[in-house]
Amino acid sequence: MRGSDERSGSLFSYVDLEARIRSDHPLRTIRQIANAALNDLSRDFDKLYTAFGRPSIAPEKLLRAMLLQAFYGIRSERQLMERLEFDLLLRWFVGLGVDDPVWDHSTFSKNRDRLLEGEIAAKFLNALMGQHQVKRLLSSEHFSVDGTLIEAWASIKSFRRKDGGDQDSDGPGRNAERSFHNEKRCNETHQSTTDPEARLYKKGGGQPAKLCYIGHALMENRNGLAVLGGVSRATGTAERDQALALIDCHRGQSERDCQEFRVRASG
Repeated sequence: MRGSDERSGSLFSYVDLEARIRSDHPLRTIRQIANAALNDLSRDFDKLYTAFGRPSIAPEKLLRAMLLQAFYGIRSERQLMERLEFDLLLRWFVGLGVDDPVWDHSTFSKNRDRLLEGEIAAKFLNALMGQHQVKRLLSSEHFSVDGTLIEAWASIKSFRRKDGGDQDSDGPGRNAERSFHNEKRCNETHQSTTDPEARLYKKGGGQPAKLCYIGHALMENRNGLAVLGGVSRATGTAERDQALALIDCHRGQSERDCQEFRVRASG
């Protein structure tokens, strides 16, 4: 007998999210490890919030949502909130019930920034690395340090002479066009007025120079896990310097010595 294609609506929902997620789903193990790490950070969370006022997004839920954003390559907070509206798996992982409202994307962003300013992200990574189920996956025999350019939120027009000797454009408005033709600019004589820490840097010959920083990640090569990370000013020796610093930091946290590591160029 052919089934009906009609959609039946119901006033009440009886969906048990726990029963909808298969027992061997990889996110079950990940959630268990993440929850153990989040429990270790409970006191750090308490320091970020006052004892009165309107309740914020639970930091545990926010960090679980950030993990999903990385796992599934979700490009923005707006898209993440959209996925949480209809994806039962994502709701279960974050800790939202079927009928719980999803946060506004701007509210999510503000609460996320509060955690990042409190250095919770780095503490969360360290807490994850300290879990037994993660520790046994880590190798001390072979590591790689990779670097990538992170473009600064500063216009190239803000890269001005430190002595104030620039000639402003005659064009109207604050963002008037400027011509840099035949003008020699370097980090020794010039600096961004909007982001003084950013430096002019390029990947290689024939590539455009941009105001940027360099992000660094220390990876263990047995399972390809990132164990440490950081950001530095863009200099010609930044990757080598940060590679040694990350290795030394990991040695201090690890019970075993790192035996071999490689450095990759920015990309």
